[in-house]
Amino acid sequence: MVVRGAPAIAIAAALSLAVEVANFKDFNGTSEEAASFIELKLEYLVSRYYFQYLHAYIEAAEIMLDDDVASNKAIGSYGSRFLQDQRKIVPRFSVLTHCNTGSLATAGYGTALGVICALHAEGVLERAYCTETRPFNQSSECCYCWSRSCSSKRNLTDFIRCDTANKIRTYSLALCAMHHHIPFYVAASLSSIDLSLSSGEEIVIEERSAKELLHSRGGLGEQVASSGILVWNPAFDVTPAYLITGIITEKGVITKNNDAFNIKDFVEKAAGKSTA
Repeated sequence: MVVRGAPAIAIAAALSLAVEVANFKDFNGTSEEAASFIELKLEYLVSRYYFQYLHAYIEAAEIMLDDDVASNKAIGSYGSRFLQDQRKIVPRFSVLTHCNTGSLATAGYGTALGVICALHAEGVLERAYCTETRPFNQSSECCYCWSRSCSSKRNLTDFIRCDTANKIRTYSLALCAMHHHIPFYVAASLSSIDLSLSSGEEIVIEERSAKELLHSRGGLGEQVASSGILVWNPAFDVTPAYLITGIITEKGVITKNNDAFNIKDFVEKAAGKSTA
C-alpha cells in the first residue's frame, strides 16, 4: 500500500523499470542477454535490438507519465462541461466522491477529483464531499489533493461519481443515489475499460488481509478485535451498469442509448479519432 490507485501503480511500475533500464547503459552483451535482463523485471518484454529497445522503453515510460496527466485533465474538462450542459438551471454544483481519486492516485490532477477541480476552476462548484474509506483513510488523502488547488462551501449533494469496480461501498452509494434520483457518474480513462468482460461478474475482486480490520492503523497497530473472528475483506465492489448515469473519459462522456451503454462503439470511434 505504499503506492495506491491503479494509474499511479502502473506508472510507478513503468518508471521503476525505466530506472533499471537506464542503469543498464554500460551493458556490452548480446540482444538476447538484454532481453533476459528485461524479462527478469517484466516477463513479456523482449527485443532484438537491445540499445534501441532500452532507449524506447525509457521514452515510453516518460510518455506514459505525461499522457496520464493529460488524460486526467481531459476527463475533468469533459466532465465539467457535460454536467453543466445537463443541469443548466443549476447555478452551482455539490459533488460527492468515494475513495482517493486525486493526484496521489494518478500521475497528477486526478480522475473524479479532476472533474471537481474543473468545476471549481469555472466557478460553479459549491462543495465537494469526500467519503471515508477505512482502514487507509483515503478520504483524507483526497481532501489533501483537493486543498492544494480548490476550496469548498456548503450545500446538498447534486452529483455522485465513482468507478464501476471501485472501493468497497461504492455500490451502496450508487443505490442511495438511485433512490434519491441523483445522477451517478463514473470518471475513468479508457485504459481502465476491459472490453473482454461481458459483465461485472467476471471482475476479479482483490481480497485484503483480515489483519487490516482486526488491528489498528490498517493492520500495523494493536489488535482491536477478539481473536478467532472470521473476516471477509474485499477491497472493491462492483456497481452494475443500470445504476450508472454516464461514464466520463478523456475522449468524452459515454451516455446510454435505450438504457444501455455501447462502450465498444465509443472506444472504437475514439481510437479512430486518435489515429486520424
